[in-house]
Amino acid sequence: MRKFSFLVLCILTCTVLATAQKKLYVKDMKFVTKEIGKKCKGLIKEKKIPWKRISREFNKKAAQSKSHSEHLRLLIRLLARLQDGHARLQPGENEPKNLDPFPEFRDYTGAAIFLCRNGKKLFIKTAWGEAKSAGLKPGMEVVAVNGEKAMDWLGSRLAWHRDTMSFSTQQHGEFFALQRGLSAPKGTRWKLLVKDESGRKRKKTLTFARAKQVPDGPAFFPKGIRRSKKRNVHFATTPEGLGYIHIRRCKSTVVEEVDEALDALGNPKGMILDFRGNTGGGFDHEALFGRFIPKGKSFKFKKSYRSTGPKNYGGPLVVIVDGSVVSAGETASGMFKEDGRAYMIGESPTAGMSSSKVLIDLPSKFFKVRVSVYSNKKRFNDGKGIEGIGVPPQEIIPLQPQDLVKGIDTLISRAITLLEDFPQEEVPYDPKKFGWQSD
Repeated sequence: MRKFSFLVLCILTCTVLATAQKKLYVKDMKFVTKEIGKKCKGLIKEKKIPWKRISREFNKKAAQSKSHSEHLRLLIRLLARLQDGHARLQPGENEPKNLDPFPEFRDYTGAAIFLCRNGKKLFIKTAWGEAKSAGLKPGMEVVAVNGEKAMDWLGSRLAWHRDTMSFSTQQHGEFFALQRGLSAPKGTRWKLLVKDESGRKRKKTLTFARAKQVPDGPAFFPKGIRRSKKRNVHFATTPEGLGYIHIRRCKSTVVEEVDEALDALGNPKGMILDFRGNTGGGFDHEALFGRFIPKGKSFKFKKSYRSTGPKNYGGPLVVIVDGSVVSAGETASGMFKEDGRAYMIGESPTAGMSSSKVLIDLPSKFFKVRVSVYSNKKRFNDGKGIEGIGVPPQEIIPLQPQDLVKGIDTLISRAITLLEDFPQEEVPYDPKKFGWQSD
């Protein structure tokens, strides 16, 4: 009888604890949906997010969570609906230990391939490792993936990612899905139908091995590419005698790394500043801009800048972006266009993920929610800012399959052409007015 009574007591205790736990999950969800609705009201309206409907849906689901991991998983999925690339959960004072909200993702790895879109067609941008060994090459058109038409597959893939990830814009999600997000459990095989340069269709098998799925940005770097000591900046002189600088990350050292590049490149007749693949960070924006104003000079269009640093470049400047450029990479690249210093080209606008954020403590103290409340750089896009829009280039230029076959990056090629006959009428900064001369 004592054993039976003890068993009943244990069952009742577990039931009471489970009920109390569920109430806490429901309380967390009701609180956070309400707080997000208030604090993010402006961006929710601008992005046309049906937050009331989403709140009702997730408040109902909160009562079905049976563990801390399930609660965490649901909160992550809630933030994915916010269309905010910075939205995320951070540890709270009472964060439960050893949580694993997505155990199915544990063994995910890369495919050793990046894709790109040109119109309504997908093409292989770069391939290495297992993908290269399987006969997949840059410039091949991807006709179908596992029997699904390429563009339909892209739509399905993006929808799958959007269930657990928050993307600020369509281009933000699309570039992720075609590059970093090409992942699956190790050993997975995808059946691809591709079309080669001659138009011949071929069947290929893509095997997911241990590939690092982090894009550098460009399809191909110029020959002779070098890297800064801190490894956040690439630079080279093109065969045409132009300078090329690729800013991979906006770390605190990036301005000094650009100094290193400028010192090595001298004073060329034109400069390409490539931000593709930039993952953001934090640094002195005005100090970077000042490196591209002749020494002792200042320049004002929408904002005033003065020359900074030991080595300056004052000639024609073309900036390259795409939907993989996020956060500080967007403000850094965008100021060159918006503040009148450079001509911008890209496959698409930047990711549109640049904002002021707040932290919201949940009642359980398990987690804190980090969300965007205002768009950064309000002077951009005629006062609309960057968040949910991105920085649109003056020219949208997709990668061309015939270039990819030859190992040519279409956008770098276009930048070279622009610098040979610079569209000065489109750029307020005029090198001649600043007495600039190339070597």
